[in-house]
Amino acid sequence: MFVLVNLKAYPCDPVAVAEAAASVSSDEAEIAIAPQAAHLDRVSETGVQTWAQHVSPNEHGSHTGSTLAEAATDAGAEGTLLNHSENRLKLADIDGSLDAAERTGLDTCVCANNPEQIAAAAALGPDSVAVEPPELIGSGTPVSQADPDIVRDAVEAAESVDPSVDVYCGAGISTGEDVVAAEELGADGVLLASGVAKADDPAGALEDLVEPL
Repeated sequence: MFVLVNLKAYPCDPVAVAEAAASVSSDEAEIAIAPQAAHLDRVSETGVQTWAQHVSPNEHGSHTGSTLAEAATDAGAEGTLLNHSENRLKLADIDGSLDAAERTGLDTCVCANNPEQIAAAAALGPDSVAVEPPELIGSGTPVSQADPDIVRDAVEAAESVDPSVDVYCGAGISTGEDVVAAEELGADGVLLASGVAKADDPAGALEDLVEPL
């Protein structure tokens, strides 16, 4: 089971979270951390699998403020999120960012709100997609509990388009039971943020996440 922890712009210690993740990551629960771009190199140095929160759909050139895929890779990123609900992209830009990621060898996960969008995202050829109803993000109520059919339908939607695309379950994931429920619904992994990044004890939160697996 893949567990991708997005630290967003929360006031946590990215290195401490990364070190905790590296210590509990295993074959049963592979944990990756997505810090701010400025922290990619520090997080990568812990040995944990490191993801960028975004890469821009451009190459080298006059692109002030962009997150260049080559720069993310040089800093130690192994993958990247795209089209998170807090950083929506136009379809052409998703495609451009996927090209940038492929150019630099980054794994990719495209986020989407519902099964219909999951199908459209899967058609672009990412490595994975993540279904995240925006109203449940940060709510503490996992989508697998609030509306399990969304997860089942997202898995089926991706399968119908490209069986090689993994499906992750996001929004409201915070406990090991949530991770198990997502797996039982057919998800290959989970995407979460506040359940770890805003926890009083991030290391304990990570241990609780993977213990049932």
